[in-house]
Amino acid sequence: MTSYMLDRCCGLVATGTNGLEGISFELMVIIGVGIGAQWLASRLRIPSILLLLGAGILAGPALGIVGPEELLQDLLFPFVSMCVAIILFEGAMSLRFQELAGVGAPLVRLLTFGVVITWGLTTLLAHFVLGMSWFSSTLLGAILVVTGPTVIGPLLRQLRPVGLAGPISRWEGIIIDPIGAVLAVLVFQTQSAFHTGSTEHDAHNPLLLLGGTLLVGIVIGTACAWILSYALRHHAIPDHLESPVTLAVVIAAFTLSNQLRHEAGLVTVTVMGIAMANTHVSLRHIIEFKENLSVLLISTLFVLLSARLDLNEFTALGWQGGLFVLLLILIVRPVSVFLPLWGTRVLLRDRVLLACLAPRGIVAAAVASVFALQLGNAAPKLVPATFMVIIGTVVVYSLATPHIARWLKLSSPNPQGILIVGANAFARAFGSAVQEAGFPVLLVDANHSRTLEARLAGLRTSSVNILSESAIQDLDLGGIGRYMGMTENDEVNTMGGFHFAEVFGKSNVYQLSPRKGSAAAKDPNAAHLNLRYLFREEDSFTSLAERIEYCDIKVTPLTDEFTWEDFQQRHPNAQILGTITQGQLSLVDWEAELSPGPGTKLVLMEEKSSNVQLPES
Repeated sequence: MTSYMLDRCCGLVATGTNGLEGISFELMVIIGVGIGAQWLASRLRIPSILLLLGAGILAGPALGIVGPEELLQDLLFPFVSMCVAIILFEGAMSLRFQELAGVGAPLVRLLTFGVVITWGLTTLLAHFVLGMSWFSSTLLGAILVVTGPTVIGPLLRQLRPVGLAGPISRWEGIIIDPIGAVLAVLVFQTQSAFHTGSTEHDAHNPLLLLGGTLLVGIVIGTACAWILSYALRHHAIPDHLESPVTLAVVIAAFTLSNQLRHEAGLVTVTVMGIAMANTHVSLRHIIEFKENLSVLLISTLFVLLSARLDLNEFTALGWQGGLFVLLLILIVRPVSVFLPLWGTRVLLRDRVLLACLAPRGIVAAAVASVFALQLGNAAPKLVPATFMVIIGTVVVYSLATPHIARWLKLSSPNPQGILIVGANAFARAFGSAVQEAGFPVLLVDANHSRTLEARLAGLRTSSVNILSESAIQDLDLGGIGRYMGMTENDEVNTMGGFHFAEVFGKSNVYQLSPRKGSAAAKDPNAAHLNLRYLFREEDSFTSLAERIEYCDIKVTPLTDEFTWEDFQQRHPNAQILGTITQGQLSLVDWEAELSPGPGTKLVLMEEKSSNVQLPES
């Protein structure tokens, strides 16, 4: 008996060990493949979602290495839901009310009338093209209302469009995610109430269902944001615990809201993120943490969800699946953009570009998978149709939109605008001169008083953390093609240049001299970045800040009658900061050798008492 029990225990231990090893191996594959796909996508400059989906399908249905249901079992549903909540919170934390001022009215129309149109037309197509039931069609229509900020962000970074299309699509992609999720919950709750014959007073009233969900989400989200911001403001949380505590509060708020109202947690985390983003509390540690966490969750979640796919379900959709995606792109999106924006100040070309910016992403995949887990076999086409739309829209928009943007003259392969880090007096003066010459300028500074002065001077500004991983996504880089680090902090100038070299290229990344009067070699700490140093070797932040007190920055043209030699003779003390030739802006750096000819405009700095003589036109 003792021998039998010993053998039995050894067998159980061996089985358990093998099971743990198998689970560890699957987790390793999911995380490794997901992060590897992200890295490869960044190297190849293609949307990461395509490689993540491909990696998940390869690891799941193709090779059978990963089995999400066997791996997570009962934890799959809450894990996916919690990941969606954290991703929505991460996206909402990039929303700042002052940055929505210029696009508020058209954005509201897209998020109301546009959502209704998209929902209705998608529902009709799902029913009549895919042959889905009215319930499944309505649910799919609600899910596909969302777009993909994780896909739109990289696409906008590639395009850098000018005009309103860029900021509108970026904000739409973030805000519309919880709207689509709430609509899907509303459809699901209404159907469940009718199916179960619920006698609750609001069970059959969609407006009461929606109102209750929104009320719970807004109240709890706002309350949790206030409590957390109060604790951060009064330093009640140690620096090294700010991020973990924030994550814990987000999860607690999400869970509590779902207990009070089914799926109100998605509204809660979105409201909480927006409220946190618009406080005056320093969120640097939290933002950096949530960016890294978001990348990990997106990578893991996409691989996990795509590993669940049954390739036979895609085959079952047949040619109708391709037609469904095509009609969404060619009819549903254009109609949902042009009708709501009719009569607004959004130009026709901006509307056309907006009609070409609606890729679906992680939220659509996750929400569809969550409801598929709850519905079982009741909606067999829900997940494959959603993933087909994700793949189709990402491929079509990624390939076609850059060409359309250039055809509309909203994007340029060689954008000439400048991103200036620092809104000090010299940066404001330089930015104003360049902007008056016709080039887009964006000033970024954490000092709110400086950005206010810049806005009063008519310059575009932003207060995002330039060293943040999400800065490239959060900033409107329409028409911007160069980086100028012009703060008093050499490390910020250098690291910001390194960050944006991935977008603009190292040849278009500049910073001020890191040391006053530096005639020696470049800073060895920045040499590996190959940054270009602005103006002259002696032009440090301190020297320029002193000179701008008694100097002006202006633009003057050279002509056949007013040549470069004439200019040098009349204004020997003027310093050339840049030149404009045939619409191309060139900044002066340490190695610049100037010999501009007629037709060139000079961006110069000279004492206020000296008046540059402009040639008669």
